[in-house]
Order: sequence, then C-alpha cells, then structure tokens
Amino acid sequence: MDYKDYYKILGVERKASADEIRKVYRKLALQYHPDRNPGDKKAEERFKEINEAYQVLSDSEKRARYDQLGSAYSNWRSGGGQPGDFNWGDWFSPGGGTRAEYGNVNVDDLFGGAGGFSDFFRTIFGEAMGAPARGRQQQGYQQSVQISLQEAYDGTTRQLQTNGRKIQVRIPPGVKTGSKVRVAGAGPEGLDLYLVVQIADDNRFERNGYDLHTTTNVNVFTAILGGDADVETPAGKVKLNIPPGTQPEQVFRLSGRGMPHLKDPKMKGDLYVKLKVQIPRYLSPEQRELIEKASRIKF
Repeated sequence: MDYKDYYKILGVERKASADEIRKVYRKLALQYHPDRNPGDKKAEERFKEINEAYQVLSDSEKRARYDQLGSAYSNWRSGGGQPGDFNWGDWFSPGGGTRAEYGNVNVDDLFGGAGGFSDFFRTIFGEAMGAPARGRQQQGYQQSVQISLQEAYDGTTRQLQTNGRKIQVRIPPGVKTGSKVRVAGAGPEGLDLYLVVQIADDNRFERNGYDLHTTTNVNVFTAILGGDADVETPAGKVKLNIPPGTQPEQVFRLSGRGMPHLKDPKMKGDLYVKLKVQIPRYLSPEQRELIEKASRIKF
C-alpha cells in the first residue's frame, strides 16, 4: 500500500489554514465534479482523491493523526526505508481492528461511484467516513455534497445510487454550508444517510446568513445626477434607483432579495448593494469644457 500525500493532492502547504484548504477544495471539487465531466474516468478519479483528501484535512483530529503518520513515514524513508516495507499495522484505525460490514451495500457506489475511499484511507481511518464501529450507537453515514449558491437559492436535487437503485434527493432552498439533508435508510446497513452541504463560492455574491452582498457599477454622471443601475440578484436583474448626489461606496438595501429561509422559503433575507462609481478615463472636448465650466461654479 502506498502513502497518500493529501496536501500534494490538494496543492496546499502543510501549514495551510482550514480556510485555505476549504477554498482550494471547493475550487477543485467544482472543476472535477462528475456532473461537469460526464464519462471522464480521469476526472472521476481526481474527484475521489480530492474528496478523500478534504475529508481528512478538514477534520482537526484526522489531520493531526495524518500529520503524525506523515512525520513517521518521512523519518522512516529518510532512514533508508523502502516503499512497501513500512509497517502500516502500527497505524490501523483504533478499535481493535473491528471493521463494519455492510452486506450488499457498497459505500463506493454512493453518488455513482464518485465517493469511494482508498485502501490507505480505510486502513488509517476505518472503513468509511461516518461508519460506526460495532457496539457503538449507530447514528448514520455522512457524505459531503457540493452545490452552487444559485442551487442553494432555488433548491436542487442530487442522484444517489445504493442497493442497486437510484434515489433522487431533494436539497431544499436556503441550505448553507454545514446543513445536513437526511435520506432515511439510504446508508450502509440500512442506516440513514446525511448529505453535508458545501456551498461553492460565487463571484457575484457574498453570503452572510440569509443576507447577500454584491456590488454594481455606475458612471460618475449617474452618481451626480441620479438615474437607474442594473443589479444582479439570484432571481434575475432588477433596477436600482440612484438618487442625485450618491457617494462612491454607498450601500443600498434591497429588502427580500437575499437567500430564502430554510424553514420558510417564502421569507428571504436582504441584498446589500455597494455602489462603485466609474470615473471616465477619456473625455470628449465638449465634455471636458462643460466639466471645467461646472468646476468654476461655487457651491
């Protein structure tokens, strides 16, 4: 069995913060997600590696254990150890070697085979993420799933494959990163499956609870004289009335244009719009003459 360098798989430094790891994971998972690469086996394998690396490095306890293993493995190799001779038995997952048996349920088949874990992961951390050891209270199986902010606004579905059947799972509007969607009986041994939602970054909006923040551009003449500006919202573009004398960086609140509430999608947060005033780089002779004339008039 080969050692897996999860830091190299994600392309981050070993001292990377949890926030850095999360941002890199979201970008890579979106790039290699099977939905975006149908039929591409290399992308599917890359997605599995990315998901596995994140499952370890995003968990402080698992990351600490993995770092200890990495240090031991590095010292062993520096001392002349050869690949394949390392004593992995010293690093078996705690629990006396007890492994959870899943009968006819193959956890690697969840999400059409895109969620499987390597032998390295199974040896060090157990049979599967969230799989309970025998004798412990069985609470269910967790699997991360990434969706876009737009999908979180509209609600979406994901297709699972388990026990030889396909299940359409509805993810409701208003979910946020960390929200869990329960799928009764869809996990190993008939346990419930919990989809742990990860919201991908959106270059249009920043989310704060149910509120959204965005920016829009207007030219200097609209800021001075007033007018309308187009503003992007998750439900489409709307017109924002700009009063005369609006200042750069001024923030406008659009009530009810934010994210839907999870328990009541009819209720929505607000959208906060910061105004960016664009100063023209070039003026026509007539524009320059008028502005110079206006500048000589005292307020």
